Amino acid sequence: MTEQTERESMEFDVVIVGGGPAGLAAACRLMQLDDGLAVVVVEKGSEIGAHILSGNVFEPTGLDELFPDWKEQGAPVKTEVKGDDVYYMTSAEKAIRTPGLFVPRPMHNHGNYIISLGELSQWLGEQAEALGVNVFPGFAAAEVLYDEQGGVTGVATSDMGVGKDGEKKSSYQAGYELRGKYTIFAEGVRGNLGEQVMERFNLRENADPQHYGIGFKESWEIDPAKHDEGLVVHSAGWPLDNHTEGGGFLYHASNNRVYAGFIVALSYSNPHLSPFDEFQRWKHHPKIRQYLEGGKRIGYGARAVNKGGLQSIPRLAFPGGMLVGCDAGFLNGVKIKGAHTAIKTGMLAAESIHKALSSGDTGQSELTDYEESVKASWVYKEMYAGRNFGPALTKFGTLLGAAFTFVDQNIFFGKLPFTWRHKQPDHETLSKASDCKVIDYPKPDGVISFDRSSSVFLSSTNHEEDQPSHLILRDESIPIDFNLPMFDEPAQRYCPAAVYEIVEEAGQKIFQVSPSNCVHCKTCDIKDPKQNIVWTVPEGGGGPNYSGM
Repeated sequence: MTEQTERESMEFDVVIVGGGPAGLAAACRLMQLDDGLAVVVVEKGSEIGAHILSGNVFEPTGLDELFPDWKEQGAPVKTEVKGDDVYYMTSAEKAIRTPGLFVPRPMHNHGNYIISLGELSQWLGEQAEALGVNVFPGFAAAEVLYDEQGGVTGVATSDMGVGKDGEKKSSYQAGYELRGKYTIFAEGVRGNLGEQVMERFNLRENADPQHYGIGFKESWEIDPAKHDEGLVVHSAGWPLDNHTEGGGFLYHASNNRVYAGFIVALSYSNPHLSPFDEFQRWKHHPKIRQYLEGGKRIGYGARAVNKGGLQSIPRLAFPGGMLVGCDAGFLNGVKIKGAHTAIKTGMLAAESIHKALSSGDTGQSELTDYEESVKASWVYKEMYAGRNFGPALTKFGTLLGAAFTFVDQNIFFGKLPFTWRHKQPDHETLSKASDCKVIDYPKPDGVISFDRSSSVFLSSTNHEEDQPSHLILRDESIPIDFNLPMFDEPAQRYCPAAVYEIVEEAGQKIFQVSPSNCVHCKTCDIKDPKQNIVWTVPEGGGGPNYSGM
């Protein structure tokens, strides 16, 4: 009997992979339309919200449509934005405040809220369960299941209790097959199953490569005298140069808490650059340090973010399934927001499935009307308006790119008669290490700036030690034989969790991988120059636990 036939199989109408805003919105909408449906949400985090990390200034547009009475129902969306400060940092000590008149319209946050997206996801999970959805946290979807015609029929979760040597331990438990008429992939950025179906069905045939940033976030409790609830601060410029995209944010949430964060585009060219260390030194700028001094850091996390925009969105539907939210790339870069589009695309996928099943469809069809409904919605309208934001920054750099964005958004309202493309994937942008300036990062002071190890500890990351590595090297020789001489092996700097290190053993350089440190950011899967590192799911329940982040 094969491993496949040993698995227990469960049948549903709809299988949803991912317990974030997109997946949970889809689940809730399905049950709102037909409470007789059998719907399951499978989530690899130990609980709903455990792997959710986002700034987050939240636009409630999608939530308004999903639960018009969300305020009465007690959704954790309470801290209204009361002001926007946007700075261009000219040096380590100086910054210019951008007048509101010159800030691109979509970056104004009137009517938005500072929230924890993890807490909102937990609340959405509660709503889903109350509506009758089966919610399975702690189970990692590891394999896509197909029928004889090649249509998606569901997913299988990873086996539990397999040792590093590949042998079954006494605790072994085979994964489950979750089969459905339709499967919605809502894994978030760079979802590993989403990537597989994109390749199998050639969904990216007419799309640009997806582009990414690595985003960091810390949660701080600060001096009440320095807290300004509802204030949103954004910055560009220092410590990055004009040709390296990125910037910082500081959001004043409730209860004397602020969220400090930084994003570096993964199209950067200098292999000596360390996004983590850029974030740490950014916090020392007077405009940021003034709030953090005297405070206490209580949380840390890192996650890749989409930044390709409209041109990088693949075909969304395929036989038996569809992509929603950040699994497809629905982040509006000029707004720096994706939760509202995630909720809406999840709802639209649900409506398409409900329409099909209500008309007698038996499953595994390609529901092209989902893509049509997305194109007819406000999601497509705003993604279209912001389509040139990312390419402009790549073409012109931070300063001229920002100037173009002001003209594009405030004068032409995103309707300029051209669409720029960006065809070079992020893993191809590195220059040779020998041609680039080595960056001398200051040592962390342990007060404002910190090292990777103490940061990973704050993320509550935990993995079962005795399990096969979920970080697969296609060729184990590449890190030392190619990446090290060519790029000074950038994995030891782009990873925000000290997973990858170059060490010496018996006089030989060794590429050391510590998968137990992994915070599931997916940066290695994106930025490795040879695409040699493949991120796969570890045992369910492993990884970070971003409580309140």
